Amino acid sequence: MTYDVVIIGGGPGGMTAAIYTARKKLNTLLLSEDIGGQINIALGTEKYVSYQVLDGSELIRKFEEQVKQYPIEKKIGERVTVLSQRNGAFEVKTDRGSVYESATVIIASGKRPRQLNVPGEAEFIGRGVSYCVACDGPLFADMKVAVIGGDNSALEAADDMVKIADHVYLIASRALTGDKILIERLEKSEKVTILEQHEVREVKGDKFVEAIKIIDAASNQEKELSLGGVIVEMGLIPSSDFVKNFLTLNSRGEIEVDCLGTTSVPGVFAAGDVTNIPEKQVVIAAGEGAKAALQANRYLQRLTV
Repeated sequence: MTYDVVIIGGGPGGMTAAIYTARKKLNTLLLSEDIGGQINIALGTEKYVSYQVLDGSELIRKFEEQVKQYPIEKKIGERVTVLSQRNGAFEVKTDRGSVYESATVIIASGKRPRQLNVPGEAEFIGRGVSYCVACDGPLFADMKVAVIGGDNSALEAADDMVKIADHVYLIASRALTGDKILIERLEKSEKVTILEQHEVREVKGDKFVEAIKIIDAASNQEKELSLGGVIVEMGLIPSSDFVKNFLTLNSRGEIEVDCLGTTSVPGVFAAGDVTNIPEKQVVIAAGEGAKAALQANRYLQRLTV
């Protein structure tokens, strides 16, 4: 069976794209490892239009409810390994050995955060461990918070949290890099403790994060910091491995798209965090998904003329 469109990714961009392609009466397959994408590791959102405050699971549920109103075929739990083109159709291969053919493809596979990989981290995701200061920062109001990382994304996160938290520990495994003005501002703030050459060894707590264990690389001494939140800002990795030899990527591994979501291969469109669009937000990913779906429909209309 050849689909009109295969959508890769079950986050806001992918699910919005699926709604739009279904409304255009396109035979649609939604392929994803999970439903929700990065929303699964966000504590909540306060910026999605028409909803003041939603936790991640509730927003995912609302997306799913709307998708279920349309005849969209879904394959959840499959990871795409290769995207290629053969005999005028696109072939999408997955880790389960399945191969799906389509006339167009929309990639909305998002990004995944670079993790600490320490005990307690996975256990407390959504319960004090966050990978998105823009999403979750306000939830740590008046708490002691650790921001992990040493480049601009961590510096900006720490600067944002100074306005929100009771105290911010900025923890970096090496010397801080990034904008001098940001570093100087944080160094001058009485609400910030900068710990360079320190590594996180464990995240601790009961129902929620209560402390982290860190080690000083110079002295090899361990100590424990009592706090209510850990924001990991060590960068995001685009989920684009399956197209690295097929589409044009930028130096960060993001899929290069134009303002219409068009990629370097005609018939393949991309949306959301996996692309080179400058801002990574739920509402932007959803809008980009809608745009990619409309462009895929126009592409198919031109094929039948």
